[in-house]
Amino acid sequence: MKGWKVSGKDLRKLLPQGAVLLGLLICLAVLVRGVVRGAKDEAAVPAGVVLSDQASGGEAAEGQAEPGASAVPTVVPAPTALPGFEPERHASDNITETRYMVDGEETDGYRADSDHTIDFLGPDDYTQMEGIVTFRGNNFRNTSSYGVAALNTAGFGDYWTVKTGSLAGWGGSGWTGQPLAVKWPQETKQIMNMRDWAKQKEDLVEVVYATLAGRVYFIDMETGQETRDSLYLGYPFKGAGSLDPRGYPLMYLGGGVQGDGTPRIMVVSLIDGEVLYTTGNGDSFAPRGWSAWDSAPLLDAETDQLIYPGENGVLYLIDLNSYYDPAAGTIEVHPEEVKFTYRSKTGEKWYYGMEDSALAWRGHLFIADNGASFLCIDLNTLEIEWRFDCLDDTNCTGVMELDETGHPYIYMSTSFHNGWRSSATAEIPVWKIDAVTGKEVWHHSYECHSITDLSGGCQGSLSLGTGPLEGILYVSMARYPNLNDGHLLALDTDTGEELWTYHSDSYSWSTPVTFYDTDGYGYVLYTSAINGVMHLFDGKTGELLDTFEFDSTMEATPIVYNNTVVIGTRNELIYGITLE
Repeated sequence: MKGWKVSGKDLRKLLPQGAVLLGLLICLAVLVRGVVRGAKDEAAVPAGVVLSDQASGGEAAEGQAEPGASAVPTVVPAPTALPGFEPERHASDNITETRYMVDGEETDGYRADSDHTIDFLGPDDYTQMEGIVTFRGNNFRNTSSYGVAALNTAGFGDYWTVKTGSLAGWGGSGWTGQPLAVKWPQETKQIMNMRDWAKQKEDLVEVVYATLAGRVYFIDMETGQETRDSLYLGYPFKGAGSLDPRGYPLMYLGGGVQGDGTPRIMVVSLIDGEVLYTTGNGDSFAPRGWSAWDSAPLLDAETDQLIYPGENGVLYLIDLNSYYDPAAGTIEVHPEEVKFTYRSKTGEKWYYGMEDSALAWRGHLFIADNGASFLCIDLNTLEIEWRFDCLDDTNCTGVMELDETGHPYIYMSTSFHNGWRSSATAEIPVWKIDAVTGKEVWHHSYECHSITDLSGGCQGSLSLGTGPLEGILYVSMARYPNLNDGHLLALDTDTGEELWTYHSDSYSWSTPVTFYDTDGYGYVLYTSAINGVMHLFDGKTGELLDTFEFDSTMEATPIVYNNTVVIGTRNELIYGITLE
């Protein structure tokens, strides 16, 4: 396959070699598929036993059962804990039920076989693509910038704009609204439906922006020219979606609200814009009827599995079984789904659903929900390891880091959903959480206001500094200390104490973005909502260096690619702003 993906499906079709015994070739033809992936006859399948598939196509091989015959049990060792991360398991009386569905049938549990065992490594291993391929960049969700900026004045310069549109009353780019950007390999561009000039431009960085207009826009980051026609998909998109981290011409995204029907997950070919697969709409397995997808999914490159949390309260593991032939210019997916959901006391009290973008490390996922639970979930058994009480309806995405010993920590906050805990003000903590124990290391709290459907607290996600900004956590706190006010907080990662703060008379739902220049300095972008101003700070000192006024409500999160900032507005414009 010329170095392109040999999927788990392909591997399962490779038969083991037979052994020669007394001149007789015995074909073992055992095809391990495993899990008790579905455990369709669990009484007949003891722990540690995986059922083998039948041979693929044609007549049965010698010594192999005919199609329809009983599967042959093969004893395999039970999976061992992944090295490097073994979280402590804590039973939670808040979680009242867990449910599983494999390939359309409910099961008593789930266990991944060797072809489906997920083991996310560090953030630098998530993709080798030159760009930003998901919300906050990778499985640690620790960056919305790529490259370094060559600055002279450390301010905003010239800019371009692209007009977008609206759908079903939703216009422009909203929360979370982060664009994606990638420098495609030249050979990949040649099979895409790009304009000829874009295919030939060797240094092209393509912005890929899903918007509330129900369209995905494709833009040359340097000039603002559209590299191909916008793609109408029919659902307002609040989340960023994700590009395939392997460089496959695929985009994964889901509708945020009602458009041309019920929102759903979509797998889209970026060769020609064809929607290859949809799922999740009207899912009877879900504990909540609201079908929406603000989370940006992760793709595990080794196992070809898409990990997509939904606002319907279901976590989807979608085995894409993707086949990409770059020479022929074709790509296919043949998905199989595993679904996981749970019920909780706080979910029943408020509601189910997952709006934030999950973190992942080794074989585990870290995700907050709308019912005050922050969970560590084993991706290979879909068992909940620990639950952290995050008090309220959580919309922000956390950020993960490893200390110098490799120990994992997560920084997290929450929202104030008006009327749940209070109808006046409520405490919004910023937490540092030990990812092994699921216990608090420290918290620092802020008393925030809220109004219905426009929550206060931490709506934008958390951002960690690196290099010259090492040890600083940046948090946007909305509706604090007054109803319409906002604060950018720079906190010490060891203690949670404030290093510096910036007060704005307009709150922010956007995520602070850190970036770095060629001289080794670090900067922070902070965008306020009501007055539509982007602020540029020295990330170390908090000195305000410059501002850019948009004349629009701003909810989206920007990206920085070398010297260019890209962000969309609610008044239906995408901006590309040069940093000088």
